[in-house]
Amino acid sequence: MKKVTGIGGIFFKCKDSKKTMEWYSKNLGFKTDEYGSSFMWNKLGEPDKKGFTLWAPFKESTDYFKPSEKDFMVNFRVENLDELVKTLKSEGVKFLDEIETFEYGKFVHLLDPDGVKLELWEPDDVKYEKLVGENKMS
Repeated sequence: MKKVTGIGGIFFKCKDSKKTMEWYSKNLGFKTDEYGSSFMWNKLGEPDKKGFTLWAPFKESTDYFKPSEKDFMVNFRVENLDELVKTLKSEGVKFLDEIETFEYGKFVHLLDPDGVKLELWEPDDVKYEKLVGENKMS
């Protein structure tokens, strides 16, 4: 049952997130919006289905990564988040919050043994694609 299907996002702290996004846009061609840049790809074995990975710089002062003291956070794409959380809890994994549902998927947070905050995401890629519109990279 335990299954990560891919990287949903790479989030990191920086001194000036706006300036960082502008640099990546100008120099590396990132299409950015207020959240960063979404990279679109096709699912292995299902070429007509799309998936997304978000690259997102955060302000250095963000509390979003708390209680982790690390300057980064990883978002993992998963299938059937409800069942995965039940399984992990039964094995003693502690979660930082409860599953939250948004238009583009379900999320929950935990810490790995090194104190890195992890975000598990059961995505709704169809709705996510509508949200990012033209600001996606393929």
